[in-house]
Amino acid sequence: MASHSQVLVEEKSSVRILTFNRPKQLNALSFHMVSRLLQLFLAYEEDPSVKLVVLKGQGRAFSAGGDIPPIVRDILQGKLIRGAHYFKVGYTLNYVLSTYRKPQVSILNGIVMGGGAGLSTNGRFRIATENTVFAMPETALGLFPDVGASYFLSRLPGFFGEYVGLTGARLDGAEMLACGLATHFVPSISLTALEAELYKVGSSNQTFISTILDAYAEYPHLNQHSSYHRLDVIDRCFSKRTVEEIFSALEREVTQKPNDWLLATIQALEKASPSCLKISLRSIREGRLQGVGQCLIREYRMVCHVMKGDISKDFVEVLSAFPIVSTS
Repeated sequence: MASHSQVLVEEKSSVRILTFNRPKQLNALSFHMVSRLLQLFLAYEEDPSVKLVVLKGQGRAFSAGGDIPPIVRDILQGKLIRGAHYFKVGYTLNYVLSTYRKPQVSILNGIVMGGGAGLSTNGRFRIATENTVFAMPETALGLFPDVGASYFLSRLPGFFGEYVGLTGARLDGAEMLACGLATHFVPSISLTALEAELYKVGSSNQTFISTILDAYAEYPHLNQHSSYHRLDVIDRCFSKRTVEEIFSALEREVTQKPNDWLLATIQALEKASPSCLKISLRSIREGRLQGVGQCLIREYRMVCHVMKGDISKDFVEVLSAFPIVSTS
């Protein structure tokens, strides 16, 4: 079966290792994969012999996100129910992960984007390496950061989450650790030894697992050009109430002290969908006031409206359709 070949399962004593196995597609999450993952995680949560679940990806990606082309084809063919079912299963999976009673370790030794970010960030332990590349590129694709992004982005320091969500900025492993998207940074050369230690785990005690991870963890220096060094500017600009005010604030910064980072940030926003920028900003702001469950429910409703073509409407009109979201 496709779901079994796309998600490889290994049993190591009390540990279950789930490996995404679509390396040529950068482990894009197909319907078969999310369905299989949901089935497995639900079963493991009830199985007393399972103490720890490890997630990782074959090849150079953990997961580059959802496998969207088949969904788009279904929508264009009027098969909205199939598309909605994919997202329903995916959102259910993310909720299960965010409330999971057993520890989950995601090894992010490569590309982590979109839906892949949701699967890892909604879990307990997230291991970045020097090969990690994280991004939420949805605004440039005519969408908005979802899979719980309005929750986890809104919890980043200051207004760094708004910056990451609106610009689609790419973060490396050191930046993920610094802002909290990763819980640990482990050099890729140490992963084999770390995994061997994890596979011996016979307890679901998170402190015990954290101690193992801590023994292999390092604290890398941020690149001198890292956007995380610019938190003061990010907070001044991305704390603004509207997208238009964010643009104006960035342009004022350019006037006062022009640099390549500011110009690249403005350019990234200019390339994005204006409607999606507004929806994304509002979604992240709402996320600051909501729990992860509320965020996932709201985002799922928004995705369903996108599938019906409502993304082209004025963003206030779109958001007013969701009971959870106020438009005041």
